[in-house]
Amino acid sequence: MEELTWMEVRDAIRSGKTTALVATGGVEQNGPYVATGKHNYVLQATTEAIARKLGTTLVAPIIKFVPEGDIEPPTDHMKYPGTISLREETFRLLLTDICSSLRQHGFRDIILIGDSGGNQDGMKQVAELLNTKWADTPTVVHYIPEYYEQDMWSFDYLKTIGVHQKPDVKSAERAGIHSDYHYEAIMATVNPQLIRTKQRIAAGKYSINGVDMNPPRTTVANGKKLVEYRAKTTVEAIRRAIVKRKPNQQ
Repeated sequence: MEELTWMEVRDAIRSGKTTALVATGGVEQNGPYVATGKHNYVLQATTEAIARKLGTTLVAPIIKFVPEGDIEPPTDHMKYPGTISLREETFRLLLTDICSSLRQHGFRDIILIGDSGGNQDGMKQVAELLNTKWADTPTVVHYIPEYYEQDMWSFDYLKTIGVHQKPDVKSAERAGIHSDYHYEAIMATVNPQLIRTKQRIAAGKYSINGVDMNPPRTTVANGKKLVEYRAKTTVEAIRRAIVKRKPNQQ
């Protein structure tokens, strides 16, 4: 949406593109070779894939700043330089204003997805509050937990394409590193240097959780498969949610 002119957005809505995809990411510490904007870069890949599959959807600007821990004194990710955190109330107000802006312009289905665990409750609460407020209007806000929660971090899917990480546990910090093959492969489809590919190859450290990521083209190819997989799962959930619209909201 932010790459379009206002008239192009207007015409897209008039032509039937009345679904808006609102995605929340984050800027936080990750693995030692992974850019702090990890979640935002992953969403750059997945939101486009989701929108193209839906066909009647525009992608709103990615919400890059989310709750990451207390700022003072610092907790959670805020203990690490580069992290930017919002208070929970700030995050929810930001989401509310973004959804309200989209509704004002004629979007009827507003989809909320989040690439990080700390974003989920805020999105759910905002969706519930706005749907109560807008109960007699054509606009519905759909919080889609499946984007994040269904096969979290593609734990099961990765094994089907031959990627077996160690230890074989579902964790956000497997082996003490806040990253995994799932995230790094998707980021590589956007820009391989976001995971410091050249430097790691030179240092003999182009691996994650016991998986050799060489050659880089294989990692990128697997990343594209992961984007497709996550998009398919999410689109199925979005379509189910839209079908459940109330009769007066059709």
